[in-house]
Amino acid sequence: MDEQSEVIAFLESAAAHGGQSGTVERIETHGAIVFLVGCDAYKIKRAVRFSYMDFSTLELRRKAIEQELVVNRPHAPQIYLRVVPITRAADGTLRIGGTGTAVEWAVHMRRFDQSALLSAIADRGALTPDLARQVADAVLTSHRLAPHVRDGNADARMLKIATDLARGLAALSEALAPFRLDEFEARSMQALDRTRPCLRARGAAGFVARCHGDLHLNNIVLWNGAPVLFDAIEFDETLATIDTLYDLAFLLMDLDHRQHREAANIVLNRYLTRSDAALDIDGLAALPLFLGLRSAVRGLVAAQRGLQQPARSVPRAKSLDAARSNLDEAVRYLSPPSPWLIAVGGVSGTGKSTLAAALAPHLPPVPGALHIRTDVERKAHFGVSETTRLPPESYTKSASDAIYRRAADKARAALAAGHSVIVDAVFSDPAEREHVENVALAAGVPFSGLWLTAPRETLVARVGARTNDASDATADVVDLQLRRVTNPVGWSPVDAGGTHDATLAAALRLIMPPI
Repeated sequence: MDEQSEVIAFLESAAAHGGQSGTVERIETHGAIVFLVGCDAYKIKRAVRFSYMDFSTLELRRKAIEQELVVNRPHAPQIYLRVVPITRAADGTLRIGGTGTAVEWAVHMRRFDQSALLSAIADRGALTPDLARQVADAVLTSHRLAPHVRDGNADARMLKIATDLARGLAALSEALAPFRLDEFEARSMQALDRTRPCLRARGAAGFVARCHGDLHLNNIVLWNGAPVLFDAIEFDETLATIDTLYDLAFLLMDLDHRQHREAANIVLNRYLTRSDAALDIDGLAALPLFLGLRSAVRGLVAAQRGLQQPARSVPRAKSLDAARSNLDEAVRYLSPPSPWLIAVGGVSGTGKSTLAAALAPHLPPVPGALHIRTDVERKAHFGVSETTRLPPESYTKSASDAIYRRAADKARAALAAGHSVIVDAVFSDPAEREHVENVALAAGVPFSGLWLTAPRETLVARVGARTNDASDATADVVDLQLRRVTNPVGWSPVDAGGTHDATLAAALRLIMPPI
């Protein structure tokens, strides 16, 4: 850092920025320093070298800065502006973008309010379900636009990540004690062995892409009301060319670590629903591995950053404590509990989808159950958006049978991948209920059927109040269902006539014992 001390002092001075009023703010990570002043931000790489990242020379830092612009500008052109040298004039003075000899390189960015970072939004409790869905959409869009590769040995990519990670942690074992590296290594290798066929199938089918690579809450900002991904990995193409679900897993892990499992569950379900790819459902088998490795990466980075601080200092101790916490979580992620299947049934307006979405984060593994809603599956089956109203012929017996089969197939695949499932449907036909029960029986997992009831006036009022929803139900549909549907034998009745919180509490009392 001594070789950069003069440049850092210069960039912290108002003189470096044309005398702009206001204090120059400084933000540090283990690999970079950002200087904020007025509407501008200048980011330089720290002169550091780790096992996975080398910025130890000026030339390496120049290449990294140039690559950062190349990688990030397509997704965040409103933030990333240009690469500028920090130059030394003949008289020895420094200047941003001068004509003298370059002594450092920076990426010039447009500054944004730090309160707009998704991390800050989450910390103040403002990460709404709608925003979580927008984030999932932004991630999926980035994956669709990313260059994809077909790799039948994609498991080898994850093996390298796991072994490099273990090697990096081993070098810090004394500082990380009492963390048990041997337990982490054993569980990660076991998880990798379990998921090799899944990883290879996804790689061969093109689910490996040049992704963001560092997709946590501090690298997503709300810009003009929309989430924007920034600060993608630029220093190692191998670390960024990964399974798309491994990319997503960093975000899910970060949300879960910050006690926002509900938002993590929304992100996962939205991503899988919009993706509508069978191999993404199958890929849930690898999610515990992905989450475990991501949490361990976070732990490694926290430890390295802590060791950059003075010995016996408070920042050093806090970083090492955070590292141990992430590593303990990594071990837990790698050994997930067994899955199970819940079916939520009842006539339209009982609040099946609301309850299913609220229940999902409570089920294993992290970040909660796959929520399959037949209303949404029907729209996908007919190739329309969720809120497009379908004609009556889309609700014939044969059409509905196809939708229930589609939902059952997804549930079967997710359970086989070791992931819990909640299927949300009317389930008016005994054969439909028997079918979903048999899915659980064939998978060898516990099953719970919840049957929601509410007064007719409540049902009609709820159906009439819906906007921008996948359901096409009307008051007439409610009356028809009430005449035809009887409470199923063997399913637990739930009074859904009160508040959503009361319905959730009642449902949790019924399903918690098996968990």
